[in-house]
Amino acid sequence: MAAELVSMNVDVLVSVGSQTAFYAKDATTTIPIVFIFVPDPIGSKFVTSFARPGGNATGLTHFAADLIGKRLQFLKETIPGLARVALLVNPDTQVAPLYTKVTDAMATKLGLSNHTFSARSRDELEPAFDAMVKAGMQAVTVNSEGLAYQQKEFIANLAIARRLPLSVWSRETLEAGALMSYGADQPAMCRRAAVFVDKILKGANPADLPVEEPTKIEFLLNQKTAKALGLTFPNSLLVAATDVIE
Repeated sequence: MAAELVSMNVDVLVSVGSQTAFYAKDATTTIPIVFIFVPDPIGSKFVTSFARPGGNATGLTHFAADLIGKRLQFLKETIPGLARVALLVNPDTQVAPLYTKVTDAMATKLGLSNHTFSARSRDELEPAFDAMVKAGMQAVTVNSEGLAYQQKEFIANLAIARRLPLSVWSRETLEAGALMSYGADQPAMCRRAAVFVDKILKGANPADLPVEEPTKIEFLLNQKTAKALGLTFPNSLLVAATDVIE
C-alpha cells in the first residue's frame, strides 16, 4: 500500500503508528512523511534527533518516560500496599525493550517491583494474564502498541476477571474497560499532524521540522471498573483527573 501511494507521486505521506511508518520509510526517501503515534522515532531510526530530524520524515511521538512514571504513581495512590506491577508487552515490537527499561526504572523510583510479561497475539494474552496472577502481580500496565490497541476490550476483560487493576495510555483504551489512563490526547495529535502537512505543502522541509512530544495530556479514571474491582479513587486523583468515566 505504501509503494502504491509512492507510485502515485503524492505530495505527503501520513503514517499512523510505528509499523506503517516503517513501510513508508522503506517506500520512499524523497516524499515527505508525517508520522503520528511513533513511540521511539530516534531508536526506530526515523529521525536523527527531535530538533532536526534530518531526513524526509517528521511528526509526533506520544511517548515520554514521565508518562509511564505517572501511570505507576497513580496506581500506587489507588491500590493499598501496591508492590508488584506487571508490564504487558509484545516482544515482536521494536519498542518493547524501551518500555521495559523505562518501566523498570520508574518502578524502582517509586519503590515498586516491575515484572514484564509477553504476548505476541490474542491467543497469548490469556496465558500471560494467568502467569501474572500466578506470580502475585497486583496491577498491570500496558503501553501504546498495535496488539494492545486492537485487543483493548479483551485485555480489559482479562484484567477485570483476574482482579488486576489496569492502567493504559489513552481515552480509547480506557473506555474499553481499563481502570485508569494517563497519556497524550490522541485526537489532538491527529489534528496537529495536519499542521505539519500544511507546512510541508507550503514549502517546509521535514528535515527541519522538529518532532513534537505530547503537550496535551489526559488523566482519565473509570469509576465502573473501580467498583468492579472494589477500589475507591482517592479525592486527590478525582480532583486531578481530566475526566471521570461513570
